[in-house]
Parts: sequence; C-alpha cells; structure tokens
Amino acid sequence: MFIYTIKASSLKFFLVLILSVAALVTLISVIPEYDSAGDAAVVAINYGKVKTNGDRVGFISTFGYAVNPEGYETETVKIPETFDAAYVEYNEIQRSQGLNLKSYRGKTVTRYSYYVTNYEGYNGKVMITLLVYKNRIIGGDVTGMEGEGFVHGFERT
Repeated sequence: MFIYTIKASSLKFFLVLILSVAALVTLISVIPEYDSAGDAAVVAINYGKVKTNGDRVGFISTFGYAVNPEGYETETVKIPETFDAAYVEYNEIQRSQGLNLKSYRGKTVTRYSYYVTNYEGYNGKVMITLLVYKNRIIGGDVTGMEGEGFVHGFERT
C-alpha cells in the first residue's frame, strides 16, 4: 500500500479561494431578484364547486359582471376530439385564464350562457358563457354579440 501526500502551496490555496469567490459572485448575479414579486397581488380563481345557478352567478360576479340570474340558457355540447383552427384559437383564450380544453376532448359538457347587463363601452348585447364539467368550470368567455363584436376571457382586456 502506497500513501501519497501533497502539500498545497500558499499560491494554489489563494488561487482556489479566488476562483471560488468569483464563482459565488457569478451565481449571485445570475439569480433573479424576488423582492418585487411581492408588489403584485396574486388572485386565485376558484373554478370548482358550481353546482347551482347561484354558484354560477356568484362566479360571474367575481369579475364585476352583473347578469339576470333567471335569464340563462343551458345547452349540452361535446368538446371535439380534434381541434380545428377555431377551437385552437378558443383554447388559447382558455389557456390565458389558466384553463385548457384539451383535457376534455371528447367529453360532453354543459354550456351556461347569461346576458351581461353592465358591460360598459359596447353598444350591443354581451353574453358570458361558462363551460361546466362535473360541477367545475373548464372554460368560458365574454362575447359581444353585435356588429364586429369581440371575444375575450372572463377578465376584461
């Protein structure tokens, strides 16, 4: 059995120390700052537990919309297995609000539509639509029904 010992010179020791400090400074400068993350309010939207019409109207009101709770339409729709261009674009709206219809391809869902009574800045009928699967909102939009119209997610853009 052979044992070797190596004696590090002072120069090598200081070189390793300087390289270690340089690596540490580089890492610190690359790590992003998190101080400003607390400045923005984080709002969690609860898409679940919408068993009743009152639950759906309450969900809609969280976005500042007023609707007639008795004037809604209910329809059963099937999410297609393969998305055409229109569904891909519609799903992008859903993804922007934290939802994704791809998980529900081929599923039959219920669509609830309400007329919005307090949408400002648009001189036509506005409808909000909720797509519900097993008492959970899986999608939806706000649509301007007249003229050129518009479609956006639940939050007004």
